[in-house]
Amino acid sequence: MKKYFTAALIAALTVGFISTGTLKAAANAVERGFVSVSTSANTELPPDIVEINIAVQTEDAKSLQKATDENKAISDKVYSELSAMINTQNGDYVKTTNFNAAPVYSYKNDKKNLIKYEVSNNVIVHTKNIKDAGKMIDKAISSGATNINDITFSISSYDKQCDELLSIAGKKAYSRAAILASSAGNTLAGIKSVNGSCSTNDVVRPQYRMLAKNASFAGASADAAVESASPIHGGVIKLFANLNASYFVK
Repeated sequence: MKKYFTAALIAALTVGFISTGTLKAAANAVERGFVSVSTSANTELPPDIVEINIAVQTEDAKSLQKATDENKAISDKVYSELSAMINTQNGDYVKTTNFNAAPVYSYKNDKKNLIKYEVSNNVIVHTKNIKDAGKMIDKAISSGATNINDITFSISSYDKQCDELLSIAGKKAYSRAAILASSAGNTLAGIKSVNGSCSTNDVVRPQYRMLAKNASFAGASADAAVESASPIHGGVIKLFANLNASYFVK
């Protein structure tokens, strides 16, 4: 009986020692000091890619087929004209997207009345030939496009530029954290956590007033409308890198 009691006592002491050691290790882990910093870096770059979203809308009061056929003819012409102005070997492309065909109704006294059939299609041109963006828009309009939905500028070297800015922000973070640790009589002892991301500013979209052949230029030729079009400028894009880092101290 005494033998069993001794063995049980040793086991209890061993468990108590392990539990105490585990708690001390956990406590040390929780109590380990650290400093946290946030840094950023930025640069301004001229865009080298432009993407133009061009809309072709057609309608017919009686026939969806007629509206569709007319839209296809115009869209094909816009697509063909723009394709001749880009360099596919440079990554440029033209594509069509968001085709939609539907009747338009009015409602009066709970009665649905057909007004017309409406068809829309978008032609997207993606090109590095930014200097000719205005000419491409002019060509699309003279070919029958009805609206310019969007003009977006971007940077082809985005990932590379982001990596470089994150490296700069990371060095700033380490230097700043070392200063904070030193001011408290400590030194850095490894990374606790770090995360970073890149973003661009909200680029001011260029305003392009469509000079429709049958609107403001009634009586003028399509060529005159094209010659009067405003040029498109990409300006600059501001790229930001933001980094949050925590470092253990000793």
